[in-house]
Amino acid sequence: MLKLVCSFFFLVLCLACNNADKSSNSEERPVDKKAKEIVDKCIKAHGGKNYEAFDLSFDFRKFKVHLKQTGTQFSYERTTTDSLNNVYHDILTNESFVRKRNDTTQVLSQKDEDKYREGINAIAYFVLLPYKLSEPAVILKYVGEISIDNQKYHKIRVTFEQEGGGKDHEDEFCYWINQSTNTLDYLSYANGGPRLRKAVKRDTVGGIVFQNYENYEILDKTLPTTEYDKAFLEGKSKLLSMIEQSNYVAK
Repeated sequence: MLKLVCSFFFLVLCLACNNADKSSNSEERPVDKKAKEIVDKCIKAHGGKNYEAFDLSFDFRKFKVHLKQTGTQFSYERTTTDSLNNVYHDILTNESFVRKRNDTTQVLSQKDEDKYREGINAIAYFVLLPYKLSEPAVILKYVGEISIDNQKYHKIRVTFEQEGGGKDHEDEFCYWINQSTNTLDYLSYANGGPRLRKAVKRDTVGGIVFQNYENYEILDKTLPTTEYDKAFLEGKSKLLSMIEQSNYVAK
């Protein structure tokens, strides 16, 4: 599953690296103003301008993670220790990726570099939602609304420009944004298997809202990502795992 999910996040890295340079196609593409306004409100509710400059550390599963952003410049790092007490340190920036073993830089094959690069970027992507939906290659489309647990939600379909969208630019996702609170409460994607994630815990650190999720498998694999909510409400889903961060420290 990790390999499949990581392939999706190669896309996200491409989006981040193209943040400063919008293609002419992006400028000419019609913008769904309603969807953009909703996403902009969601980003504001989760942190707004605090996303433009932050320095944050936390624990995620076996990793110690450090994310830093200054304008369009970012640095994502993760550290882990294996059973032989070897310490591995992955460092991803706008310009490069480096993997160190006990402070010695490793020479990697392209396959391994892509795997480790995508691994750290995967963590950063989910932690920094909904901010990542502001990337220039993201295409937003309003696809309706639904009520879940007596709350009304906007549904935003997300696809990507081919130019700047990475090798998985044909992927499709959906985000459910609470009409009352403007928070991102659910999200779905199909790459790696049909998944729906439900936000279950929020922590505000350095003015930014960070979320933990319940990760569900959607059992009906014929549904589009925008319809996973219906399967969830009908009980046609299975809880697979928890996506959790802890021990946040903001500088």
